[in-house]
Amino acid sequence: MSEAIQEIKTARPAWRPDMRALSPFIALFALIVLGTLLNPDFLSLSNLTNVVTRSAFIAIIAVGATFVIASGGLDLSVGSMAAFVAGSMILVLNGMGAADGGTLAIGMLAALAISAVCGLANGLIVTVGRIEPFIVTLGTMGIFRALIIYLAAGGTLTLSNFQLRELYRPAYFGAVFGIPVPVLAFLAVAAIASVILYKTPFGRHVVAIGSNREVARYSGVPIWRVTALTYVIQGLCVGLAVLVYVPRLGSATPTTGLLWELQAITAVVIGGTPLRGGQGRIWGTIIGAIILEVVGNIMVLSNLVSEYLIGAVQGAIIIIAMLVQRSLQRER
Repeated sequence: MSEAIQEIKTARPAWRPDMRALSPFIALFALIVLGTLLNPDFLSLSNLTNVVTRSAFIAIIAVGATFVIASGGLDLSVGSMAAFVAGSMILVLNGMGAADGGTLAIGMLAALAISAVCGLANGLIVTVGRIEPFIVTLGTMGIFRALIIYLAAGGTLTLSNFQLRELYRPAYFGAVFGIPVPVLAFLAVAAIASVILYKTPFGRHVVAIGSNREVARYSGVPIWRVTALTYVIQGLCVGLAVLVYVPRLGSATPTTGLLWELQAITAVVIGGTPLRGGQGRIWGTIIGAIILEVVGNIMVLSNLVSEYLIGAVQGAIIIIAMLVQRSLQRER
């Protein structure tokens, strides 16, 4: 009886909005106002289109990270994985030689297959090896980064076939009904991920594992399989981001994807997904990724802070977001 009374006391009133869900949208609106005040060009269509397009890579990767974090896991290897997958894809395309749609399709499938295997490796080591995700993905982060350095011989891997580069170019620079292809890509990924996370038994199992692993186990949730699949989803999202990224520069280097893991995790946290797991907010994650790019864009357009400090600002953002989450949790 006392537990029921306590639950009534601590329950959020029906009229009170969920600030964790609304906070990323409020933050984005505030940043748009700030950017406009600092530089009127911020609201130009070309600038806003560029901002949203550039956020596509992190947005797609962060959608995968939402699954991993919602299940109580963590993946620090996504940036290095992206570099390795991009380099491998370029090597496959260069090795085939032909410049046609079939060659491009094979290269894309190879990228998705490699990224899925990388994600599966992370998932199996975490589950079968029973090692903390932080340690596992810290290790594979070093492995993937070393592999791209080896493949590139410390230099740059470039898509050598000019005709193939032109054929692939619309995947980043193209548009459908005026909407850039990368934007359509991350919207599609987010829509599919939302259905999986919110409308399927797998999604419910992901959240259950993140909420309480032992209770989920006793409830019959296949812990190992679901956990491993979250890392596979993360890997596939990295592969999809690479498919959009490669036509932008047509190359991969040992520094490709540097700090993407920080940005992806920050986008997830800003979006309202608790780092401890138990909940996932796909569309909040998308807004979080856009917020990061907006912050960088404001820094470039204004002289308030050097653009070379973008990484420091992003690091500060994730700390602030965690403090906000903690304070909101205490209020509940």
